[in-house]
Amino acid sequence: MKTAEIFKNKKVLSLEIFPPRRTASINIIYQALDEMKGLNPDFISVTYGAGGSENNQATLEIAAAIKNHYGIESVAHLPCINLTKREVLHMLEGFKQAGVENILALRGDVNPEIPPQQDFRYASDLISFIKENGDFNIIGACYPEGHTECRNLVEDIRHLKTKVEAGTNQLITQLFFDNSYFYSFRERACIAGINVPIEAGIMPVVNKKQIERMVSLCGVKLPQKFVTMMEKYENNPVAMRDAGIAYAVDQIVDLIAQGVDGIHLYTMNNSYIAQKIYAAIRTLLLAA
Repeated sequence: MKTAEIFKNKKVLSLEIFPPRRTASINIIYQALDEMKGLNPDFISVTYGAGGSENNQATLEIAAAIKNHYGIESVAHLPCINLTKREVLHMLEGFKQAGVENILALRGDVNPEIPPQQDFRYASDLISFIKENGDFNIIGACYPEGHTECRNLVEDIRHLKTKVEAGTNQLITQLFFDNSYFYSFRERACIAGINVPIEAGIMPVVNKKQIERMVSLCGVKLPQKFVTMMEKYENNPVAMRDAGIAYAVDQIVDLIAQGVDGIHLYTMNNSYIAQKIYAAIRTLLLAA
């Protein structure tokens, strides 16, 4: 099933997981999936082969298992910056044979140690190519605070419009910790004529190292409320975990009340956190 269709009938809840590192057993992720399947997510997305290109086959394997073994719709991430058209065609054929109908089309991060291929410069190039070479539901990424490489928010929304016009069926935001950024972004998208479903990406932060990495990679801003929480509990792992869960739940409650199309939970493969958040918001999703 193409996941964009789900938004027509309900408030969507989806999860994101990532393949284990090369040195870890892939069974780790299946254990997490066993524990998360009871949350009845509308779909689960699988990031692109953590740990290097040699492990990218794991993305297809896990996405296929989610769809065919667990009976949950799956989304496969596909970053294009280091891929040729021939490689993408091969991957599309693999997705088709496995019954994976949904692709999160990304440019991907530029690695200064790896010269990029020249076939796909932007995510919109990949989106157009997928549209021409298969019948897939295409998901795009978006950035409530603006992409770090864009000069301003106007340029950011212009690029997003290009991605949607290229064939994007739905959007998932980068993580954010201040809902006001999401609401401003949603308004800009509406003004620009972007009318596909937009899911809010929420990441429950459970330790200081995790958030420092996210800030350095994504450039997200931390509200004072969040900073105070982190400083208070950073040396108490259990309290920090529970505070991070509570903060994420507070965000989600407000987002649902404000009519968000859906919630995309960055689980970090932690089934305990996903279960706690789902228990807190389950009735809100049903009532939305």
